Amino acid sequence: MERMKPLRQRGGAAALLLSCVLAVTATTAQAKDTRDVIFVGNNWEGMIDVIDADTYQNIGRINGIPDKRRRMTEILFNPVRLVFFKAVRYLIGEGHDQYVDDMYSTQDGRLLIVSRPSFADVVAIETATGKIAWRFQVEGYRSDHMAISPDGTRVAVSASTGNVVHVLDVNTGKEIGQFPTGNSPHENIYSRDGSKIYHASIGHVFTPLDKNLMDFTKGERRFQVVDAESLEIIEQFDFAEKLDAAGYSDLSPAIRPMAHTPDERFFYFQLSFLHGFVEYDMEQGVVTRRAALPNLVPDMPRELYINDSAHHGIAMNGKGDTLCVAGTMSDYVAIVDRETFDYTVLTGLGEKPYWVTTNAKGDRCYISWSGTDQMSVIDIDSASEIARVDVGDHPQRIREGRVAASW
Repeated sequence: MERMKPLRQRGGAAALLLSCVLAVTATTAQAKDTRDVIFVGNNWEGMIDVIDADTYQNIGRINGIPDKRRRMTEILFNPVRLVFFKAVRYLIGEGHDQYVDDMYSTQDGRLLIVSRPSFADVVAIETATGKIAWRFQVEGYRSDHMAISPDGTRVAVSASTGNVVHVLDVNTGKEIGQFPTGNSPHENIYSRDGSKIYHASIGHVFTPLDKNLMDFTKGERRFQVVDAESLEIIEQFDFAEKLDAAGYSDLSPAIRPMAHTPDERFFYFQLSFLHGFVEYDMEQGVVTRRAALPNLVPDMPRELYINDSAHHGIAMNGKGDTLCVAGTMSDYVAIVDRETFDYTVLTGLGEKPYWVTTNAKGDRCYISWSGTDQMSVIDIDSASEIARVDVGDHPQRIREGRVAASW
């Protein structure tokens, strides 16, 4: 890269042409050396299923906790960590340890970056050997959702009890920096150009104090826009104020998974206890609409919602005109027209859908059925299931990525 500086300084077309040629060459070489796959993280089991992205065949598994014995020994001999380990198990994990939450592969397919809530860390696992290349222990006692930068060089991970988001170098695991947030930092999304991180903290979703009068016990919940380079907070607000202004003061301000239009103007936020989502205009700073989706468990007390999640999983298709939504407590997937909020509900496919993401092309969405240990592939245009894959115990996060072509 140093040899290219004189060309860039002259500002000539030659520099741009050479840069494009090098980028295309590198991408072509990488494509030959890797294969596209889908990673499915099985939270309670600790294994990660690897699915071929074209055939949807399960081609192998990666152990997300190869160091389990060592980590458990450390925890058993540390009384404070042991208390939090058990708290994660019983307050958040439904009586199970949470071994794999989120994962992303490096662009060359060499490493798989995995956040492990019960071990309060992030590790990079060599896909070729299954060995841990590096480990980063987050602040506090639980790690959570992650996001990888568009160029694949950084990963942001939420530290649930540390109330910070760490940004790490994916190749070394070294911390580049961190930014503060509210209670229980959760979702992270990089902007398409990599300049910003959109972040939400959800508060104490594990408490049983779910009545409106006890909402203050949920802690500080924020939505933040963060400069991805300096990690300075550009904007932050309590979503309760936005909801009140729009006449939705009955809704929880705890933002769960989120999706946005391709131009990043309109965001779609799932909220605690809400069967549906709200639309937020990022440019105007106002909540514009509420989408009401079916509640198929109307007699269920909200105290029984898993971690306050009526719905947990939402993704936008590539064209930006349709949303794919996980109706977690109602056991359905909804395909929702973005303009009208008309929807098609797909039931009978599985139980407790807990995550949704779209493929790179943007015409299909992947659903994890955490209650029945499967993953569905949904064709968005036809609103139909085209494949279902058996995976491990309690699948949650699904991410597209790469492994070596010979893997």
